[in-house]
Formats: sequence, structure tokens, C-alpha cells
Amino acid sequence: MAPPGKSRLTYAFASNYPSMYIPPVVSAFDKWASETRYFTFSRVDSVTIADLKISWERGNHGDGDRNAFLPETTVVAHAAGRFHYNADQNWFIGATPNSIDVETVALHEIGHLLGLDHSQFQKAIMWSHLPIGSVKGLDSDDIQGIRALYGLNK
Repeated sequence: MAPPGKSRLTYAFASNYPSMYIPPVVSAFDKWASETRYFTFSRVDSVTIADLKISWERGNHGDGDRNAFLPETTVVAHAAGRFHYNADQNWFIGATPNSIDVETVALHEIGHLLGLDHSQFQKAIMWSHLPIGSVKGLDSDDIQGIRALYGLNK
């Protein structure tokens, strides 16, 4: 969950993050900001000072064995304080057969960074599975979840 009482959050990309995949993540932050009308996100240059840190990782990358991106894993990313893409997956921008959309995964993982768990609704971005080759956006369940989590429904 975002730091208590903090709605203005900063984010930064680690030096290993491919520049071609930065715009879809920026777009995902913009969508969360627009839909929640509570959070604002600003990109900063330093990962050290950023609230949210985004990187491209392989194998055991410092999150413990449980979160390692092993060759046989189907885990494409995870976020628990830090947002890591699995660099060994087949990434793409947009819907392409046999690939994973960078922005769709960013929307999902940002939801986790903001405190959301997986949804029971398949249309929600917070649904636990993303079919390969698909593109998804925020759903009303995602927005209702974040609004309830932060007491914004009043």
C-alpha cells in the first residue's frame, strides 16, 4: 500500500529498464491517476529517492528465493514495494500473439503497489491471470477497490 496519507507518489526506472518500455508504464500511472482522482504520480531520475521503483530482472534478483524469476516460471512480474518485470518473458507493446503487453502488466502491478489484492472478477485488471497476447485496462471493480481501500467512496 502507498505510504499512509501520501497521495503524491514518485516513481523511477532502474538503469537496467529498457527505454522503449518506459512510455507504456508512464501511461499506466496516468490511467491510475485519472481514474482514482486521488493519486498523482511524478517520475524522478533517482531510484534511491523514488516511492515506487521499477526494474527489469532475471533469476534470483534480491527478493528472496520465493520471488525469483526461474526459467520454468510463468510469473511475468511482481510488485511488493518494488515493481519487477521478468526480463525473460516475451514482452511487447499492444496485443500480439504469444507476447505480454507491458502496459497491461504495469496497470496490474501498480494496483498491487497501491495495496490492491487480486480480484475475483475476470474483467478486472487485478484478476490474477493475464492471457498471453491480451490487452486489458482498468475495470470498475479495480476503481471501486482502490476507492474503498483509501476511503474515497464518501
